[in-house]
Amino acid sequence: MLESLPLPSPNVIMLTDASDASTDVLIVGISGKQQDSGTLTRLNEVGDGWIDRLRERKAISCNRGKVNKLVPAIKDGPPVVLLVGTGDDTRDHRVDAFETAAIAIRSITNSELDQVDIAIGECFDPSTHDAIVAGAICACENLAIYHSEPSSHVPTTIRFSGISQEAIERGKIIGHAMIRTRRLVNEPAGVIYPESFAEQSRKMADASGLDIEVWDETKLESENCRAILAVGAGSARPPRIVIFRHQGGGDEAPIAIVGKGVTFDSGGLSIKPSDGMVDMKCDMAGAATVFGVMQAVAKLGVKRNVIGVCGLAENMISGTSYKLGDVIKTRSGKTIEILNTDAEGRVVLADTLDVTRENAPSSIVDLATLTGACMVALGMEVAGLMTNDQPLCDAVSQAAKHEGEPVWQLPMFDLYDEKVKSKVADIKNVGEGRWGGAITAAKFLENFVGDTPWVHIDIAGPAFVDSPKPHRDAGATGVMVRTLLNWIESQS
Repeated sequence: MLESLPLPSPNVIMLTDASDASTDVLIVGISGKQQDSGTLTRLNEVGDGWIDRLRERKAISCNRGKVNKLVPAIKDGPPVVLLVGTGDDTRDHRVDAFETAAIAIRSITNSELDQVDIAIGECFDPSTHDAIVAGAICACENLAIYHSEPSSHVPTTIRFSGISQEAIERGKIIGHAMIRTRRLVNEPAGVIYPESFAEQSRKMADASGLDIEVWDETKLESENCRAILAVGAGSARPPRIVIFRHQGGGDEAPIAIVGKGVTFDSGGLSIKPSDGMVDMKCDMAGAATVFGVMQAVAKLGVKRNVIGVCGLAENMISGTSYKLGDVIKTRSGKTIEILNTDAEGRVVLADTLDVTRENAPSSIVDLATLTGACMVALGMEVAGLMTNDQPLCDAVSQAAKHEGEPVWQLPMFDLYDEKVKSKVADIKNVGEGRWGGAITAAKFLENFVGDTPWVHIDIAGPAFVDSPKPHRDAGATGVMVRTLLNWIESQS
């Protein structure tokens, strides 16, 4: 059995004084305009004004995310100091707090370190402190999970000064949820497939106190989930639907989050070229996000009822593959004409959304790496929002803005309904070629949510990236974990 490197799990604790010699590296924030933090002031004083002298010589930068590595000659002081620029005025910006901590940790993972102290919380408002902890933890995960020798090193202990124990605990939960999401997406399709994803889900649910239900192929057949079964028909690995339940809100109707989980997408008979197929292990990022969010919801003890539903299938090629021209009767009774087997995610979600709706949720948010058209429209950094309920969409958008995850709403005019109508079935699984493809995909999904307030988030661009950034590695990003947690917790 192929086994990846263990998930990063540094010991994370609270610290009162972050300027002594008991650490390997001390990370301190430095601003262009804000007053120096207490830790930075003490460092400057014990070094007879050495920080001031470096500033005068313009030897250090306060620009946001700039790491200044210093080896101070201070008796009984830390052997290495990282001065990390926090910009001019970012005290209450959660994304700046998250990324500053992540940048700092990523800058030192080339060395094996026992203990790292982080004092940048003194530069940010307490409302952002959990984001600092989450950013530091999330930065410990990278794409190189199958190197025979680790290419980066996780500190044994990370100590945070100027941050409360409550913020540390919350940040740990969010950071680890993001790591789990990213690891599921980064694992190859030979490791994460419908059955193994379901088994990972069972283990997580048991450890987190979630209720879980797994529908195997027999249950899917008895429930008339013909759409998800059709997508998985060409694979030796049959589909699954996983349903997580968190009961934190008494008798209220649950909030529902739904994830597309195509664990590998060959395109089916409408086969992708090699360049388009190489990263298709990431086509289950929506389901992985649901996994991570539900883990965090449970561990945070969120006072809401939340269900998470993952539709899992492998889209492969064989003599039993579903075919162009097929007509599928979905669980809801609506019929779909298949005109492209590579537009499979929406077919998987057709049954998955119907199963979700049966739980009578107050609202549904689905996430899917659904269309290349959304990347054409919005680029690789921005997720697309489409909805049948503007107040719900506004709430999700506000949560994304609060967490610094860029989203943009696309229109859902009635005129797009005509573009997914079929001549031989109720609807078809593609619109009018490449035109408005992200919207017509959402219009397809809208057929399966009824009157339930619903937002569709197309994360095809930001969920998986080719190039690293200072605050994170290439590969899976864990996008929307923080946004959905924020949105769920803000619901009244």
